[in-house]
Amino acid sequence: MREPVLTVLAAAVVATLPPIAASATPPEQLSWGPCPVDVTEPGLECAALDVPLDYRDPGGRTISVAISRLASANPEKRRGVLLTNSGGPGGTGLSFPAVLRDLGLPQEVLDSYDVIGMDPRGVGHSTPVTCDLTLLEHPTNIPVHAPDAAGVAAEAERVRGVAEKCGASPTAPLLPHITTANTARDMDRVREALGESAVSYFGISYGTYLGSVYTAMFPDRSDRFLIDSATGPNGWDAEFARSFGQGVEDRFPDFAAFAAAHPEYGLGETPEQVRAKYFELAARLDATPSPDGYTGPAFRFATFAALYFDRELPRLAETWRALDTGHPVPPPDPAEPGPVDPSIPADNYLASQLHVICNDSAWPEDVRTYQRNVELDRLRHPMFGAAGANITPCAFWPSEPLEPQVEITDDGPSNVLVLQNLRDPATPLAGARELREAFGERARMVTADQGGHLAYLFLDDQCVHDIATDFLVDGERPRHDLAC
Repeated sequence: MREPVLTVLAAAVVATLPPIAASATPPEQLSWGPCPVDVTEPGLECAALDVPLDYRDPGGRTISVAISRLASANPEKRRGVLLTNSGGPGGTGLSFPAVLRDLGLPQEVLDSYDVIGMDPRGVGHSTPVTCDLTLLEHPTNIPVHAPDAAGVAAEAERVRGVAEKCGASPTAPLLPHITTANTARDMDRVREALGESAVSYFGISYGTYLGSVYTAMFPDRSDRFLIDSATGPNGWDAEFARSFGQGVEDRFPDFAAFAAAHPEYGLGETPEQVRAKYFELAARLDATPSPDGYTGPAFRFATFAALYFDRELPRLAETWRALDTGHPVPPPDPAEPGPVDPSIPADNYLASQLHVICNDSAWPEDVRTYQRNVELDRLRHPMFGAAGANITPCAFWPSEPLEPQVEITDDGPSNVLVLQNLRDPATPLAGARELREAFGERARMVTADQGGHLAYLFLDDQCVHDIATDFLVDGERPRHDLAC
């Protein structure tokens, strides 16, 4: 067993968790006003709500949860509130209602709801956590490619240090309580403070798990739940991380076809040749990094990340061509700098993501388990399996889960719509199918014959768009699962 940096009682407290029930205290009155300086989208107003740090001790220490509102401008059509989550975990959410509006969320949806954003606990303006990490210490929470068992052991030493820094950080007392289940409880406090008997919900990526947990914990307070690109019924656990290997195998043929259709990149005349080029470049960079610092693991990660959206495929092809010919890799388009809130730690996204995924489930602690999984997944999913199965800081996390994972079941109203692309590298189809099975008759699933991550509003599929909009506005769902 790991030696915890924090003193955490895990198994002993599971039986003492309070029942999930309505708050015994009157709901806090929200005071809407201007949003923080780094939330600049027009039309938003913001508020803060105090919630218990530890729901087993509701009268104890509180933390703040920041929420935003894009209010319906049509009182006659307004039917309630639509809570939202932008994914991650670790993604800020205050701007998300305006982002959805600007992405084309239909006016009839905007009329039907006050769209509510939220920085989940530990994130952004909601009492943020930190691990005091530099970007070089932990640049990403996607596991890195392991060349062999020795590579897993070396990565284990690195990520052990990351976990120790999280346990020794200034926000370490918050660490065990940053979980999906507690964020769902916070969402219910938000519902109560908004004066709503039930809420609707739209969440993407990890937000599908948060929404699934909420509607499993509070089925009678759930109205219409739209979840897009599903992690599966167990969230981001060790098996979900391993699924990235399958996700790349599912999605890569789209890029291979694109590159083969554009001979100017010189990556191959057929999809098979493009796939062979992947392994050739990876092996070359494993042996000798490029002059601008690309290693084999960095090349594999860059390919994985670019597969999220079709718009990134041309730049990915340009990157491959540069690496293949010895030219400088084209820099990313410069992001337009926005205002920064100095009160939010620089590592907050990565730190809060680690808090959630490491606290939500029990990860294997034996390095040999990861070594075996890496060798197996290298054979099963040769493009990215040896990355997805590699060890992460969760193996050395300084606390054990405080409660069992919330089980997703068919207990509750039939009010869930799952949207899923067939070839999603980040949340593969297999996870959505598992979630659909767990929900049973509570859910319907619509699959889109397209590649990439996210379906509604993010990719151009009119079939998915119309079904999702009709569900949010009128509550209409397909009678059976549907393929667009």
